[in-house]
Amino acid sequence: MVELFHQLFGYLKDPQSLIAAVGLVGLILIIFAETGLLFGFFLPGDSLLISAGIIASTGTIDVWQTGILLSFAAVIGDAVGYWIGKTTGPKLYKREDSLLFKKAHLLAAQLFYEKHGGKTIVFARFIPIIRTFAPTVAGIAGMPYKNFLAYNIFGGVLWIWSMLLGGYYLAKQVPNIEENIHFLIVGVVFVSILPIVVGWIKSKVASSKPI
Repeated sequence: MVELFHQLFGYLKDPQSLIAAVGLVGLILIIFAETGLLFGFFLPGDSLLISAGIIASTGTIDVWQTGILLSFAAVIGDAVGYWIGKTTGPKLYKREDSLLFKKAHLLAAQLFYEKHGGKTIVFARFIPIIRTFAPTVAGIAGMPYKNFLAYNIFGGVLWIWSMLLGGYYLAKQVPNIEENIHFLIVGVVFVSILPIVVGWIKSKVASSKPI
């Protein structure tokens, strides 16, 4: 079991090897799990999508077919997350932490939702961890499903295609980009978490001001 987890996390640090190991079907399941199932928060969606675009640039997989299938996975995943929140409700806030569930992540998504409202479903797509819990929080908060679906489709399609085509066209323009993909992934993760860092700094500054 320990060896299995070691191998899994080894793959998570090497998105291209992970895609090669699981194939397109596995990639679809990963995107679905990260956006729809609460235990998928640790999955590296951004880096996998960029890596898939880079791989598609070599002709190994078809970029358009991949994008369409992953868009469906992302939209369906968020829909499942919404209904988990809708049916489970506040009980999730009473659930104890475990290896695959962290209450702090749920609370972070709740704060993000309270600040940005329905737009959270779009913004969260580009923020690791928050994108896993945002649809569930929307379900708990009782966002009308019709409104949620519009944000879900727009955000899901935007996220998938921006990352996928970003990797695809970058690989076309920059020779041997796959050899430096780790730097690219670090840059993507940094940009993704930047809004959270800025929000945290603003809240600290605001709380430190005398009333």
